[in-house]
Amino acid sequence: MTETRVYISGMGVISCLGTGVLETTDAIRKGLSGLGPLTLFPIACADPAGQVSGLIQTEAVPRTHQLARLAADQAMAASDDGTVDAIVLGTTTGGMSTTEVLLEKKKDDPRLFRHHSAASVAEDLARRYRCKGPAITICTACSSGAVAIKLALEMLRAGLAERVLAGGADSLCRLTYYGFKSLQLIDPEGSRPLDKDRRGMSLSEGAAMLLLSSNRPDNPVAELLGTGLSCDAYHPVKPHPKGRGALAAMRAAIRDAGISESDIDYINLHGTGTPDNDLAEAEAIRSLFPDEKPSMSSVKGGFGHSLAAAGAIETVVSAISISNSLIPANVGCSLPDADLKLNPVMKPTGKPVECVLSNSFGFGGNNASVVIAVPGKHCSPAPSLKMEPMAVLGYACLTGAGDTKSTMASLLAGRGCKGALPLQEISRNLSSQVVRRLKRLPRLALSLAIAAHENSGRAVPPSSVFLGTGWGALSETCDFLAGIFETGGRFPSPTDFVGSVHNGPAGQVALHFQSTGFNITTSGGDHSFEQALMAAHLLTRSGDDSAFVMGADESHPILSKCFDESVLTDKILSDGGGAFCLGKGNGEPGLYIRLSFYENVENNPEVISSLTGRLGGQDRIKSAYGAVLTGMPGACRREGEEQFQRFLSLAAFENPVIDYRRLAGEFASSSAVAAVLAAGFMEEGKIPGPLCSGQPLPLNGKGVLVLGLGKFVTAVEVFRR
Repeated sequence: MTETRVYISGMGVISCLGTGVLETTDAIRKGLSGLGPLTLFPIACADPAGQVSGLIQTEAVPRTHQLARLAADQAMAASDDGTVDAIVLGTTTGGMSTTEVLLEKKKDDPRLFRHHSAASVAEDLARRYRCKGPAITICTACSSGAVAIKLALEMLRAGLAERVLAGGADSLCRLTYYGFKSLQLIDPEGSRPLDKDRRGMSLSEGAAMLLLSSNRPDNPVAELLGTGLSCDAYHPVKPHPKGRGALAAMRAAIRDAGISESDIDYINLHGTGTPDNDLAEAEAIRSLFPDEKPSMSSVKGGFGHSLAAAGAIETVVSAISISNSLIPANVGCSLPDADLKLNPVMKPTGKPVECVLSNSFGFGGNNASVVIAVPGKHCSPAPSLKMEPMAVLGYACLTGAGDTKSTMASLLAGRGCKGALPLQEISRNLSSQVVRRLKRLPRLALSLAIAAHENSGRAVPPSSVFLGTGWGALSETCDFLAGIFETGGRFPSPTDFVGSVHNGPAGQVALHFQSTGFNITTSGGDHSFEQALMAAHLLTRSGDDSAFVMGADESHPILSKCFDESVLTDKILSDGGGAFCLGKGNGEPGLYIRLSFYENVENNPEVISSLTGRLGGQDRIKSAYGAVLTGMPGACRREGEEQFQRFLSLAAFENPVIDYRRLAGEFASSSAVAAVLAAGFMEEGKIPGPLCSGQPLPLNGKGVLVLGLGKFVTAVEVFRR
């Protein structure tokens, strides 16, 4: 095993405290607060917020995209050629600030919503910087930016990239403002982290991006030593009262960094100012540092809470602390809460800082901690490990035809599996108590996970959850926005707001199975499942635990046709998903799955040549795969067909080809269904007759290749060892 060190080559930041590292440093040095009146949309109360000035109000480029561009341009100034190998970005709002306006005006042209998706922000940056590799979108609520940094770190360690642009971006919008307002989590006097009279957070917006490199630059800003993730598996919103998940994330980050607790000079606290969050984090800090504690503070009294951007912004703050020997003040706190038994730094303090631990915790109990340090100061980075295939322990799917057994039976009978199951059919294996407040997508995800676990035959459920969803919980989103539009924001449903968060379904799976390991939700449009599979490959390399890896999307009579142009190309509204229980396998005989290829099509004319080369060339492709399941989204079917014809030509492939979207329907996570079908075919040892020549085709030990085409090209192999 080799060791890969990862450096911050460049960084950019924009927030209510200013634009760029210099302005931000000056604001921190002066202990300023950027909170002020919220003027983006009408509100009944004068709650302080962290609004960024100077952005153009336009439907063409939403605020989140503008913020991400501004931060990324600063970070990319350190790039010698203006390109990167991959982009990993955390966001929760995507283009929601624009979507809200369009929906309130009853607009339904999908071209107007082209920037709605969470994925559109990372994809916009990929175009901007000619990125030929993956553009990954992380949606883990308030920890998204820090989780994005974690995934980028592992991509660099695995040798998948040499330079990755990573960070987070979120804008203010009515959904998040009225959502947190409905939960009574906004302090009308402004955020006061750790204060005895604290009453909640102050929402804000912003972005921060870091150019991470596995090659040491001439003047690195800092070194990214390690990261740690965990899941509380305790409550959809509240943290574990003893800070169990927060403690696990911090310990994991310190272990990953190869340092000890005594090496930490400063802790950038998550510190939102809500009573429960500050108390839980304090419990975790006291457990980790029972005696002498490092200097610590929360900067959210100055920056506000920018949700998905917060973890990235505060990583930049941590780097500023190191490079300027500066401990930021705990702005907003007048009298620290004695019950917390912490001593936050009350004013900006000059002090040498060599190593920082930065915390970010979010809805669903998603916890992330990041450790950065003076470059070269510590000598024990985590070893680099290759991405290995994962053993298939169990699998399940839900389609318009029903569960896995019903779907396979429908295919054997020569019928497809398009459509959307009635809600009661989806909920058949769920108790009434479990689903009492759950709408369509969380029921889909939970039902899939339960079925996959049952199929595995294992008593102990997976400890980690990886979920890909292109559009998130559309039912809750639509209902919550309708509540805002109809009542002027006075009576929106807090339950719908909590359910609208992209990582809510994965959180429900973790709650049900008490899965306290990794909990990652990716939202990469038509390649969301592949992103979840990549995350699982990267994050489970060094452990023996198993993981749920899933893809699911719901159909919605209003929003699906607004957001997803592919839906309009099919007369049947479809949804569903697929789920796997995966483990390491350690090379033992059995069924395996592997994400073998993921590249951007734009600015990449040789992408299909790269694909065939990565798969081993013509001879291996012909000998390794008994069939190809190919997915060409309806909105870019012509491009997909051209790509596939190019593949057939280069690979000289003559075995059966199955167009899985013609079978399962047009929904973003249909590739998860295709992967489950591939596993089912492998278990049966043959391709059903109606899908090929009319007679069942024996696979004779060959695997099945699942290709995703369109804006990105992906390849998932399902095979036996």
